Amino acid sequence: MKLLLAAFPPELGDLKDDPPPGWFVDTTGVGASTAAASTAFLLERKKPERVLFVGSCGAYDERLPIGTIFSPDFVLATSVEEERGESYRPSIEPVRWLCTWHLPFPHHPVITPPAITRSEDGVRLLSRMAPAEHLELNGVFAACNAAGIPVAAALIVVNEVGPYAHEQWMKNHMELGQRLIDVVRVSGALEME
Repeated sequence: MKLLLAAFPPELGDLKDDPPPGWFVDTTGVGASTAAASTAFLLERKKPERVLFVGSCGAYDERLPIGTIFSPDFVLATSVEEERGESYRPSIEPVRWLCTWHLPFPHHPVITPPAITRSEDGVRLLSRMAPAEHLELNGVFAACNAAGIPVAAALIVVNEVGPYAHEQWMKNHMELGQRLIDVVRVSGALEME
């Protein structure tokens, strides 16, 4: 059995009602901590062979235009405050988690900040490390990496990170989310052994 996850039901598109054979479909909830706890619980309960996370994300700049589908090669936890030097993490705290199986999409790193970045200054700071941000992915990857379960993600850019991100997300996430599911379905990712 394999585990297909998204943050909340709309990001699963029509797969929430019609899961692919051999896949259990569920949601993690919104935010990194919630996603880590939910994923760890599901890994213990379902004992999947692998995990695929699907969802929407925001892009920091033109490297990833709206509608771009990609797969993160790694996820980095950081914040605008860290990058400004206003806060720090203990050196022993993990901040980077790897994708451990690969999908047939372009690969790019992703940042998981503690909250959605709204300022243009924040976008400039975080874009130096990755082209996109996603709120749940480090929680999902951290749980899977800790359990030794192969994990990958397929993301679609639905907004530009910054002051107008929420309005763009509201306008685009349903249509582009279903497009992601359609592309994942025909890519063979749900049939991979």
